[in-house]
Amino acid sequence: MSALICGSYAFDSIMVFNDQFKNHILPDKTHMINVSFLVPEMRRNFGGCAGNIAYNLKLLGGNPLPMASVGTDFTPYRDWMTKCAIEQKYIRVIDNSFTGQAFITTDMDDNQITAFHPGAMSFSHELSINDVDEKIAIGIVSPDGRDGMIQHAREFYENNIPFIFDPGQGLPMFDGSDLKRFIEQATWVAANDYEAQLIQERTGLSPHEVAEHVDAYIITLGAKGSHIYVKEHRYEIPAAKPTEISDPTGCGDAFRAGLLYGLSNNLGWEVTGRIASLMGAIKIENHGPQNHQFTKEEFAKRYEENFGSTISL
Repeated sequence: MSALICGSYAFDSIMVFNDQFKNHILPDKTHMINVSFLVPEMRRNFGGCAGNIAYNLKLLGGNPLPMASVGTDFTPYRDWMTKCAIEQKYIRVIDNSFTGQAFITTDMDDNQITAFHPGAMSFSHELSINDVDEKIAIGIVSPDGRDGMIQHAREFYENNIPFIFDPGQGLPMFDGSDLKRFIEQATWVAANDYEAQLIQERTGLSPHEVAEHVDAYIITLGAKGSHIYVKEHRYEIPAAKPTEISDPTGCGDAFRAGLLYGLSNNLGWEVTGRIASLMGAIKIENHGPQNHQFTKEEFAKRYEENFGSTISL
C-alpha cells in the first residue's frame, strides 16, 4: 500500500558545538542577543521531512510516494533517491530556486538551533494530491510551504484519504484557527512535547480534547517515550534505548515513518508506537537523517530486546 508523503526536501548542513548553548546565552539579554558558536565539525546531509520520512518508511518495507517541490540543485539528492529505490514521479523541480537548505547547530545537550531557507518549498501548493495516479492508503502533511500544507490537508480530507497532520517546524506559520481546521480535517495529529504545548496555547485544546476530534493524538517525549491519546484513553509507549547518542536530527521523522508503517498494516497502537520508538532510537545512533540502515531481522531483534515481544515486518 502506498503512503503519500507531503513535505520538504532539503540539504542539511549540520554543525556540532562542543559546549552548551546555555553557557553562552544570557537569559536577561535575549532582547539583544549576539552570539557566535565555533563549530569545528560540519557535515552536509540529505534531509527535509518528506525525504527523511520516505527514507525510513522504505527501510521498514513500506511504499513511500514523496510529493515535494525542489530546486535546480537537486541532482545529487535525486541520485540518492534512485539508489534507495524511492519513487520520484511527484518530485517537481522549480526553476531559479534552491532546494530547501537547513543550517543546524547542535550542542552537547542535543539542543538545536536551526536556520532554514525554504527555497522551492514555497511552491509546494502547485502540487496537487488530485494529480496522483496511484491508490493512496494513507498520507501525511509534514512541514512544507504554508499554502502547500493547507492545500494538501484539504485535499486529503476531500478525497477521504486518512492522513497524519505533523506541523513540526511549520507550526509558527499557523494561528489557532488554522490549527483547529487542520485538527478537524486530520485523521491523526503528531507533535513533540514542545509543539504540543504550543498547539494547546494557540487552540485552547488539551491533548484529550484534541483526541476527541481525531482518531489519535501522538505526542513524543524524547527519552521518556511517547503518549498516544485516543478517545477516553492514553497509551504510554516506552522509549527504545539507543546503543549511543550521536545526532538527534531527523529522529522525529524516523518516528513518523514508524507510525505510517504501523497504521498502514493495522498493527494497533501498542505495536505501532513501539515501532516508531525504535525507529527514533536507531536514527539517533547515527549522524545525519538518512545514514542508518538495518535488515528486517536486525530490526526484529532490536524490537524484542527493547520490548520483550516479537515482531515480523
